[in-house]
Amino acid sequence: MAGGQTTAAAFLVAELRRARIRRGWSQEELARAVNYSPSMVSAVELGQQPPTPKYLELFDGALDTGGLYTRMLTNLVPLDRAQSWRRGAKALVEQAAKLRWYEPLYVPGLLQTQDYARAVFESGGLLDHTEVECRLAERIDNQAILSGDPSPYLMAIIDEAAIRRCVGGRKVIADQVSHLVRVATEHPRVRLHVVPQTAAEYPGLGGPFLLATSREGNDVAFLASHIGGQELDRPADLDLLRQVWEVSLGEAYTPTQSIELMREVAESWS
Repeated sequence: MAGGQTTAAAFLVAELRRARIRRGWSQEELARAVNYSPSMVSAVELGQQPPTPKYLELFDGALDTGGLYTRMLTNLVPLDRAQSWRRGAKALVEQAAKLRWYEPLYVPGLLQTQDYARAVFESGGLLDHTEVECRLAERIDNQAILSGDPSPYLMAIIDEAAIRRCVGGRKVIADQVSHLVRVATEHPRVRLHVVPQTAAEYPGLGGPFLLATSREGNDVAFLASHIGGQELDRPADLDLLRQVWEVSLGEAYTPTQSIELMREVAESWS
């Protein structure tokens, strides 16, 4: 529901359940027909997981609908202002199997030290002490996902400007860049790429973004801002961000080269 009105996404989810029941199938029987797990079928019908184009293609084929539900996803769901499976950045990260994070200005939140994160939140004096402490605690708590079992695979692209900016003072930024080196060399599921300052203009400079891939292979993007964030799952939007990611990765150093650069930068701040 959005503004008291049923969204196209919620309608699609409800109709999928009705179609299954009309056929006289249980969730387990539908799962076998579409070659997905019963838990995936349940998550889709509860609005906890968006039905992917592949899922709907198999659903349409199993129930011989003539492609009805695939067309609903393609033509109706994008018209929604808010889709029923919107989850927020924290949930996207927690539920992801893979994260692709691009940052031109700051160190990605999952990789920030406490002192660096505090400096980010305190900058400009725009937030009061209570709000700073609340956001800081949430950020540090979110980082526990990297020590989880399983933890998501995180690939981050950071512009060199982000580690050249003196956030929080020389010691804070030196410790932060040293922390990046430790994570990049010691964490088996984290890969860091730095785009050097010698690179010319490239599409990533347009702004930071996160691409989260669920365990079912579904992508959702998140664009952060000062007043919240925006989730994107339209195929055209995702395709564009994937292209931005690939071009930006092409401009970046390899992980080994990036680690060497970060070591040099950390030393320059010491």
